[in-house]
Amino acid sequence: MTTTNRLTISKVTPAYWRVIIENPPINLYDPEMFAELNVLMDRIEADRELKVVVFESANPDYFVAHYDLERGAVIPEQPGAAEFSAWPKDGTYYVIDREGTNVANGVRWDDPDPARLPYWATHVVPGGGATEWLCALAGRSRALEIICGANDFDADTAEKYGWVNRSIPDADLDAFVDDFARRVASFEKRALELAKKLVNARAGVPSEADRWGSNQSFIGTTSWPETKAVVAKLMDKGLQKEGDFELRLGHYVGHVAR
Repeated sequence: MTTTNRLTISKVTPAYWRVIIENPPINLYDPEMFAELNVLMDRIEADRELKVVVFESANPDYFVAHYDLERGAVIPEQPGAAEFSAWPKDGTYYVIDREGTNVANGVRWDDPDPARLPYWATHVVPGGGATEWLCALAGRSRALEIICGANDFDADTAEKYGWVNRSIPDADLDAFVDDFARRVASFEKRALELAKKLVNARAGVPSEADRWGSNQSFIGTTSWPETKAVVAKLMDKGLQKEGDFELRLGHYVGHVAR
């Protein structure tokens, strides 16, 4: 087992890894997590035995809350650190997301009981592949509803929209994901790679140029005066702090931003 400041990597088998995300209090996607994920992606790419990776959260209330709006421009002095604009290059890895909230490329499952999937677009646009993958998963009309409405979505609705593969009760979720991961890990790696290539060729994969473009759009909107004014209001109300505001972010964003 390898533990960093925000990620704990456990090798269940040589072909199957689990990554536990823990960045209290709400698992913000901050510069340190970005750096650690960059290092992890390099390890994943270099490992010749690995076939499947499961991401999950140590926090039952949050998977990865969202981008750190206060420290996003910081580049920490640690391996993997980079400007956030470098994010799109890591947007094509195939993983399993146990929670269903933030990993857009891969297989996503969620628990219908506590799950809320917010995609808040208060004067910003989702970038780095988020818009591209959401359009591919949910279609144009539902992507517009999710992004422009910026509301919370329960897991059952997300399943109907194609946002997550399945909505699975919490009591069954761990066993389901573990069984699926072990099945994938048991198969021939070349066959898995070929299957993914064929599916990607037919279904389409957002290009790095597209992901780069939307990421630049996202970064640009964070500097707009209107965005800064709204974010300041949200911070005063509880944004990026543990509590009901973050747990029901879509609800509160729709009221504060009016």
